[in-house]
Amino acid sequence: MSDDDDRFLRRAVALAARDIDAGGGPFGAVITRGGDIIAEGTNRVTVAHDPTAHAEIVAIRAACRALDDFSLAGCVIHSSCEPCPMCLGAIYWARLSRVHHAATRADAAAIGFDDQHIYDEFARPPAARRLPIFHRPLPEADALFKAWAAKPDKVPY
Repeated sequence: MSDDDDRFLRRAVALAARDIDAGGGPFGAVITRGGDIIAEGTNRVTVAHDPTAHAEIVAIRAACRALDDFSLAGCVIHSSCEPCPMCLGAIYWARLSRVHHAATRADAAAIGFDDQHIYDEFARPPAARRLPIFHRPLPEADALFKAWAAKPDKVPY
């Protein structure tokens, strides 16, 4: 870890500390590229009434707007805590190059932010999960995928 990584990680922690006082959760994230901060985010779940408004997601959305691109390849995310399954999925989809985090998911679980049940659910086959998930094939859905596959000017993502 470089001095820059340490500095950006401390910035993520400072954002989280400030956000607690503003009614948010104890999570902050900073996205950087080439030693520059591209975007920052804090946990806005309760403030925005949005269960997807985790610090990492907020930062990813802001970075994509700032760069006018859905890909954050070449960027690094620094988070006050190990990303949850949703945020980790978004990090992969955004193509971030590295993740640095301060606290662990065990630290988060100790204060009531336990994601283990989600990790456990992912490990089960869909039919064994607590959340009922039903596959209902439709010809119209098949047509959508065929149309996408045949589209010559599509932008893969």
